[in-house]
Amino acid sequence: MRYPINLSSEPFRRDRAVTVFAAVAAGLLVVTLGLLGTMIWNERQAKSDLVATLAQTQQQIATMTTEQTALEASMRKPENADVLERSVFLNTLIARKGISWSRLFADLEQVLPYNARLIALRPQANARNEIQLEMTIGAQSIEPVIDLLKRMEASPVFSIPSMATMLPPSQSEPLYRYRVSVNYAQKL
Repeated sequence: MRYPINLSSEPFRRDRAVTVFAAVAAGLLVVTLGLLGTMIWNERQAKSDLVATLAQTQQQIATMTTEQTALEASMRKPENADVLERSVFLNTLIARKGISWSRLFADLEQVLPYNARLIALRPQANARNEIQLEMTIGAQSIEPVIDLLKRMEASPVFSIPSMATMLPPSQSEPLYRYRVSVNYAQKL
């Protein structure tokens, strides 16, 4: 058998480099496809885990909501109203007793000018467990009270104060009386 080879009409081609490059590129594409498939599978697993966790959390919220509703209904019963009122009253007393008077007076001593007098002080705890001070300050003029308000604004333990009223001197009280309210940073 004869094989017709005509070197002049069919020259030798160098296809080996192209074939190797195509094989390497195909291998890289297969590896990339595998990585992308793995990433997609991991994302789906993470999504299903997240959905399961979300469903479990929603179930816990629903359970707690029904328990809270049942407890609130129990507390609203007429036979439990007295206990609820007493517990609220006792909690209020405990909150009032939780105020450190020595710390309060030490903080006020830092901001109160020498020519101003603290006539009355009434601390109150609000719903956020913050202390609001209602004070009556006595002074010969308004300058010491303005100085007090500036010092309170600069202090880290007092918020921005507000002056509610001013009473002029009388025969029984020779000082101007200023009513000042401010939030105090002592936590209960």
